[in-house]
Amino acid sequence: MSSVINPIQIGVCGWGDHDLYPPGTQAREKLAIYAAHFPVVEVDSTFYAIAPVERMERWVNETPESFRFVVKAYRELTGHGRLEKAPVRPWRELVEDMRASLEPMLRAGKLEAVLFQFPPWYDCSQKHVKYIRRVREAFRDVPVAVEFRNQSWFYPDFHDKTLRLLEQEQCIHVICDEPQAGEGSVPLVVAATVPEQAIVRFHGRNVAGWNNTGQPNWRDVRYAYRYEEAELAEWVGYVRQLEQRVKRITLLFNNNSQGDAVDSANLMMRLLGVEFAGLAPRQLGIF
Repeated sequence: MSSVINPIQIGVCGWGDHDLYPPGTQAREKLAIYAAHFPVVEVDSTFYAIAPVERMERWVNETPESFRFVVKAYRELTGHGRLEKAPVRPWRELVEDMRASLEPMLRAGKLEAVLFQFPPWYDCSQKHVKYIRRVREAFRDVPVAVEFRNQSWFYPDFHDKTLRLLEQEQCIHVICDEPQAGEGSVPLVVAATVPEQAIVRFHGRNVAGWNNTGQPNWRDVRYAYRYEEAELAEWVGYVRQLEQRVKRITLLFNNNSQGDAVDSANLMMRLLGVEFAGLAPRQLGIF
């Protein structure tokens, strides 16, 4: 199992569509190149289909010992329902397949967390609290991170109870920087619920595009946002607060609809004054 050597980790969501790669780079070559720039990545494809074990093993082998993955849980495990034409399968079977998929990263010590991002309609209710406990039991030996996207979890009456639930279940509270756009967005809650780590996801602040589901390209518009330096500078203080509470902090940028995530991640590195150890060697050009 690899040791943690980057107490602050910064990366982006997905590695395929970023301005990091020489022209003509094949898809299978990109992760190794990405790992020369950042020590952590969020795997988004697993939300749409549980990755075969062989693929997860390949990703483990293509990255340095200290590299980390945050893996999104499959959509049927987070209340998003099945994709059209996907086969109907029992919940227990989905859990077993997801656990098997995670095993190569767990075994290598490269699984930072499995991310359960619940949908905007997933409100703070008794049945949803019970489901979170059910998930935690099913993934008891796996680091589980929970991201809410319904404001009700942080209403004044529920705010402290929500954080206490995550503490009791030893779930990582995913801190979100996102537009404040009504019921389907959550406020900034800089709180850690486990001593090992904190995870922050930066979704941008595109208020106008956040809830406009009527557009055919809504998902692209939703995350189209370029952070200004002053906006990310606000986070330096928050990160310093979190450093007093947890052993490591993972910052992930999801504002990539227009290719801004890598620039935002690099800017955050500069503002925090961090350099990463254990990266893959960078490819050198002719000169």
